[in-house]
Amino acid sequence: MVNHERNKKILLDLLKQPENSRCADCGAPDPDWASYRLGVFLCLKCSGIHRSFSCQIKSIELDFWDDKQVEIMKSNGNASAKAIYEKAVPPYYYQPCQSDCNVLVEQWIRAKYERMEFTGETKYPPPPYTTGILWKKGKENTQFLKRKFVLSERGFTLTYYNREDESKGPKAVIFIKDLNATFQTEKIGHPHGLQITYQTEHNTRNLFVYHENPEDIVTWYNVIRAARYSYLKTAYPTGSDKEVRLFFKEFTQKLYPTTTFDFQKEQFKKRWFVLDSQTRKLYYFKDQLDAEELGVIFIGTESNSYSVAAFAPKSTRGNKWKHGIMVDTPARQFVLMCEQEKEQREWIDALRKIQSRPMSPQDYTGKPFELWSLTDT
Repeated sequence: MVNHERNKKILLDLLKQPENSRCADCGAPDPDWASYRLGVFLCLKCSGIHRSFSCQIKSIELDFWDDKQVEIMKSNGNASAKAIYEKAVPPYYYQPCQSDCNVLVEQWIRAKYERMEFTGETKYPPPPYTTGILWKKGKENTQFLKRKFVLSERGFTLTYYNREDESKGPKAVIFIKDLNATFQTEKIGHPHGLQITYQTEHNTRNLFVYHENPEDIVTWYNVIRAARYSYLKTAYPTGSDKEVRLFFKEFTQKLYPTTTFDFQKEQFKKRWFVLDSQTRKLYYFKDQLDAEELGVIFIGTESNSYSVAAFAPKSTRGNKWKHGIMVDTPARQFVLMCEQEKEQREWIDALRKIQSRPMSPQDYTGKPFELWSLTDT
């Protein structure tokens, strides 16, 4: 019992060190689990993933630790493990945080400790991942069919075909500079669901895909990021890795079934929203798996007559949600209703964060997109 209490105190003291105060894999604060094989401190979520391929996982406070196991933790720790297992992580590789979907976190952990991809001994990404088959949702229906995707690093394009036979020509050729990829597992209804979004001449197009193999879909995701990184390094040759990473485009806000208000008909309509913080655009859709948006609301600055505020309309005809947001633009007012107050706060915080950012010359060229939303109320 004396040894147990002493060892527990040693482990708790190790947790006070800055490098050990967060999960070694996802960065979650206050980890209370550990791998005595690797000598790293982990959160509950990541410890469960480690347990699936290693039984050497223990709770810091609830399990018994012998002297040998504690010595392993003392001689290693998160910083030492990072120096070994994250020695050569490519600058474009997405390193997940605690709020990311399970497939991203699991494959990050397996890539580090099981496949040893970032020790500097192997090249990433693997060469085969430039051509492959993904299940893609149909534009006009909910059916997923196999489609061939080809990524060209030299041409900076992602092409997909309706058949494996490429002789009939591509269905679409997507330029990497116009492309964004983000995991949307709940929205797509598949644990490996990936949303690929790109800009066409007149609107934004969504592709919803998945792969049955979790390693394959995460590799595809990072290969797309690698191609975009390569393009950005070509477009901005003097930029540092840190500066180039700032250009990586991600949809930073979850998709919520927020409603819009029609002032003319005095009724609410259910719409699904997603916020692209980089381009300052709030997209809305009739259904969450729509291939194209109904409209786009541009989020400018207060000095350009844009505002965002909490709002409680007098009439909520056709809608039982009470937590409103008023978005004022020079062209029009938008009333958005959220089901929960938490969602309302998240949306307002995200919109105001964009609003507080000065507009760039590129932002001014994007303002006409706001007019598309006027066709749907």
